[in-house]
Amino acid sequence: MTDSISSPPPLRGVSSMATRLVLAELLRDWHAEGREPVALESIGGVEAARRVASGEPFDWVVLASDALQQLAAQGHVQADTCVPLVRSPVAVAVPAGFPRPDLGSVEGVRQAVLGARRLGVSTGPSGQALQQLFERWGLGAQVRARLVIPPPGVPVGSLLARGEIDLGFQQLSELMHIPGIQVVGTLPPPVAIETVFSGAATACCTRTDAVRRLLAFLAAPAAAAAKRRHGMEPALAADDARKVWTHA
Repeated sequence: MTDSISSPPPLRGVSSMATRLVLAELLRDWHAEGREPVALESIGGVEAARRVASGEPFDWVVLASDALQQLAAQGHVQADTCVPLVRSPVAVAVPAGFPRPDLGSVEGVRQAVLGARRLGVSTGPSGQALQQLFERWGLGAQVRARLVIPPPGVPVGSLLARGEIDLGFQQLSELMHIPGIQVVGTLPPPVAIETVFSGAATACCTRTDAVRRLLAFLAAPAAAAAKRRHGMEPALAADDARKVWTHA
C-alpha cells in the first residue's frame, strides 16, 4: 500500500470587484498550466481591506495600490511582495437608450453632472476622487443632494440598468459587461481618473514563494491581452514585467 500525497490547499486570495473578471480569466490560464490551486473571493475593496487587516487567513490580496500601501504600512501585507498589475480608468455610463453626454471636454462632463437627475459613484478610490472633483467644481452641495452610492460590492451599473440613476461613474472594467447600460467613454485627460491595482502576499501567508510566482504570472507580458479585454492596461512596462516573471 502506497501513501497518497495530498495536494496543498488553494492559495486563498481576495480582491476588489474592479479586478474580478480579469483575475478570473487569468486564473483559468494559471490552472490550465497545472500550477498551484488558487481560490479567489471578490468583494468591495473597503471590505476586502478590512478583512485582510482583521487577520483573516488570506494568502494574497489585490487592491488599489493606495489601499495596499496602507495595509503594508500597518504590517498586514508583506511590502516586499507588492507587484503592480493593472491600470484601470474611470468611465461614464448612462442607461440604454438615454442620450449620450459629451465627454470631449471638462465642461461637457460638468454639464452632464449638472443635468443628471440622479448620479452614482462607487465607495472605492474612484468614487472618492470624483466627489473631490465635484467639490473643486463648486458643485459639492448640489451633487450630494442627488448622489447615490451603492453598498460595497454593488456595481454602479446595476443602478443604471434599473433606472435608479441616469449618470454613473465607475471603473470601466466594472461597467463594460453590464447589460442594459451604455458606456459613453472615459473621462477627458484633464480630469481623467486612473487607479493602479496591485497584488501582495498577506502577513499571515506561509507560502510566500508560491504567491510571488502567482503575482509574477498575473503581471507577465502574456497577461496584457486579457487585461485589455477587460478595459484595463498592464501596470508595468513589458521589460519590467519580464523581470518580475524571470525572478519569481
